[in-house]
Amino acid sequence: MATLKPFVVLLVEDEPADVHLVKVAFRENRLLVDLHVAGDGVEALQFLRHQHGYADRPRPDLILLDLNMPRMDGREFLTVIKADPALSDIPVVVLTTSDVERDVISAYQLCAASFITKPVDMEQFTGAIRGLGDYWFALVRLPERRP
Repeated sequence: MATLKPFVVLLVEDEPADVHLVKVAFRENRLLVDLHVAGDGVEALQFLRHQHGYADRPRPDLILLDLNMPRMDGREFLTVIKADPALSDIPVVVLTTSDVERDVISAYQLCAASFITKPVDMEQFTGAIRGLGDYWFALVRLPERRP
């Protein structure tokens, strides 16, 4: 019998309370996820490029990206990774508090795979993560993992 491997998710989020909410939502939905966290786009790039103490980190199957962060925000991060042939095939889901139309348009123009506005209510947030898991981890075929 094959052992199920957890889906590797990189959460790029600077707000500790939102990191906690994502962890709780994954746990409550019983999603098999190996969650890694980067506090901004600079740290996320270091993670993805195995730099500065991230040499042994796995390649994510999916990136959850906040838009508004210090140092390198989500838009800049999307621009960089979608221009990098070694990283451009990793799907990026924008998960942000913004519901501004220009942010939605910008994210899709920068090749985000989806855009989710974070619900304020915990039950709705958990439901949003459940839907995300149902789609990305059960329905969609993701690229095979590379080292």
